[in-house]
Amino acid sequence: MSNDRTVSTKPYLLRAIWEWCVDQGFTPYLACLVDAGTRVPPGYARDGQIVLNLSPDATGQLQMDNEYVSFQARFGGVAHSIVVPVGNVIAIYARENGQGMAFEPDLPEDETQPEAQAVPEDMAEVTAALQTGRPEDEAGADRSKNDREGSAGEDEGQVPPPARRGSHLKLVK
Repeated sequence: MSNDRTVSTKPYLLRAIWEWCVDQGFTPYLACLVDAGTRVPPGYARDGQIVLNLSPDATGQLQMDNEYVSFQARFGGVAHSIVVPVGNVIAIYARENGQGMAFEPDLPEDETQPEAQAVPEDMAEVTAALQTGRPEDEAGADRSKNDREGSAGEDEGQVPPPARRGSHLKLVK
């Protein structure tokens, strides 16, 4: 196979960590940057970032290929198609213990990464930066339990800090 350009390891690591989380009974969370190439429901991103619950119970038709992560999910009881470019993923980790991996986003070569958007090397910094709280949708607290169960939008922005049991994430460039 003579390929002029090598495929990034990032999509392979995303799939591996997702599978590990599911096998362990953990909830895989995907933190990503939101830009014009990202399709998420309006109003759920904070400061250009969003955290998505990728558990099998919260997603339908999950596909993690080398270019995009895509799936169907319910936000506030409404089904949405979600598409995230792999280059926009900044972390994948288990909600329960914070174990996972942080990544540097793939920015076009003519753009430089602003200092405020620099990807931290510690998962605690990632989750702290993303803990801004999900805006209440129109139904707010009136949503039924059935609407909340299995909802990928349920926990976005309300990410618990990872447990500090010596788990550190490696920054992959």
